[in-house]
Amino acid sequence: MYDLTGFQRDLLYVAASEDEPNGLELKDELEDYYETEIHHGRLYPNLDTLVEKGLLEKGELDKRTNYYRLTQRGRREIEARREWEDQYVAADA
Repeated sequence: MYDLTGFQRDLLYVAASEDEPNGLELKDELEDYYETEIHHGRLYPNLDTLVEKGLLEKGELDKRTNYYRLTQRGRREIEARREWEDQYVAADA
């Protein structure tokens, strides 16, 4: 997880919170968070990177729409990241 950009981490976290979201659902969620438009040229290459790293699985809903699913490795990476963050951020702060 240390080698991911902040955008890739955010993308992974959002994908983990949804049940097989498609790219546009992920885009909409991140646009709400970032309060700015996210272009396809930024979104899909980053999704492909997460798939190549084995953190997300990509499947086909139809000829034009893919879905993304967090892999076991992706889940482990998120859990490890949260444990690492908890060392530095107190839960009751």
